[in-house]
Amino acid sequence: MLQTPLTAALSTLAPGTPHPVGVSNDEFRAAMSRLAAGVVLVTAHDSDDGPRGEDVGMTATAFMSVSLDPPLVLVSLRNGSRMDDLLAEQPLWAVSLLSESQRHIAGRFAMKGRISDRLLFEDIPYARGEASGAPLVGGALATLECRTEQRVVAGDHTLAIGRVLTASLPSAEGGPLTYFRGRYRQLG
Repeated sequence: MLQTPLTAALSTLAPGTPHPVGVSNDEFRAAMSRLAAGVVLVTAHDSDDGPRGEDVGMTATAFMSVSLDPPLVLVSLRNGSRMDDLLAEQPLWAVSLLSESQRHIAGRFAMKGRISDRLLFEDIPYARGEASGAPLVGGALATLECRTEQRVVAGDHTLAIGRVLTASLPSAEGGPLTYFRGRYRQLG
């Protein structure tokens, strides 16, 4: 990558330090909170965790379609998170696009210092994806199964770009769950 004076200066900043152009992390976070985003549950199956393995899940709002041909999606993973570590080792994962009635699922998988993933999945209806082996949440507006094609480190996150292996529309009920100004919201 071409090193410019600005990129050289940015690479030397400690976390929390205002950027040279005057934008602090808090200002950036506040500005980006004004962008409404859909809410998804990203899931994967960790077959190395014990005799039966363990399902892993995380709530994400940084998820988007990248390409139609081939079908690609992107999810942003916090570096060092359980999902980031797992997807660095195994390439198969799934996404459930949550409906407005699934706010409790989004909140459960977004908690800091949460309980084990096994307990988080305990009373949530799901089917195991045939292509990924990952949980696909029942009642989601759509589900996708993916295989990682590329991982790109971007600051304190890694962008996982996945080829969509399956797509289904299990529920036509309700609208999407969205995230805006730091809260889960419904359209309308």
